[in-house]
Amino acid sequence: MENNDRIKEVIGIDLGGTTIKVGRVGNEKIEEIAVSPTPKTYDAMVVVDAIVETISKVVTYNTSAIGIGIPSVVDVGKGIVYDVMNIPSWKKVPIKSLLEEKLKLPVFVNNDANCFAIGEKIYGEGKDFQHFVGVTLGTGLGAGIIQNGRLLKDANCGSGEFCVVPYRDSNYEDYCSSFFFGKYDTNGKELYEKMKNGDQDAKKIFDEFGFHLANLVKLIVASIDPQMVVFGGAISKSFELFKDAMFNEMMNFEYANSMKKLVVRVSSIENQGIYGAAALCY
Repeated sequence: MENNDRIKEVIGIDLGGTTIKVGRVGNEKIEEIAVSPTPKTYDAMVVVDAIVETISKVVTYNTSAIGIGIPSVVDVGKGIVYDVMNIPSWKKVPIKSLLEEKLKLPVFVNNDANCFAIGEKIYGEGKDFQHFVGVTLGTGLGAGIIQNGRLLKDANCGSGEFCVVPYRDSNYEDYCSSFFFGKYDTNGKELYEKMKNGDQDAKKIFDEFGFHLANLVKLIVASIDPQMVVFGGAISKSFELFKDAMFNEMMNFEYANSMKKLVVRVSSIENQGIYGAAALCY
């Protein structure tokens, strides 16, 4: 088999404040994963070197590109990230040029929510949709927008930042992420266990979460009008516990036909961060 005929292999990097997860993806599946702790340091280059070292564990001669998803504001064109969440040393890091210099491969950078959306387009629930929004429900709230089959290009990598939109006494992130459960001094996992045991207070909390999430979906439909919304992130694994309350409130919307046509799904992809980052290469 000639080199040009080989299945394209790419590297996907899911960078977080605790771990660096790197996967080599080929033939639409992860072939190998390496995981390293994210160094706790005020030297930005120590973190860069840790990423390079982790990549070295999975890269092969057939690797053609690298994608990296980072929880931050990103200058996509220049590959510069700013004020990365939970990595204090990364205030302004030209990660694209740094990795390209060290690894001699093209590098593509975007924020983690955008990576989730494009990952769903390439590998997941978005394969059959041209217009959809991927929403991550976890420690925070994020979203990426796919229009005409591609990640929406914008001026400052800020499209889909519904987390900062004012809502009630705060913003949507405070009501549609783990911050919401923190108001009750609990978390989604604890509530899940309580609800399985018939705890009605736990059910009320999940119902309230579903109500707020429905209002987020209304905002998305009113501003983006997608064919589908797909949820990912840790909280999405409890979708069955809040979906009824969410769907009930979604129907309380001025444009009823648009809401009836909307498809709502939950991602089935494991290692979403790796697949999403790898998808940037395409």
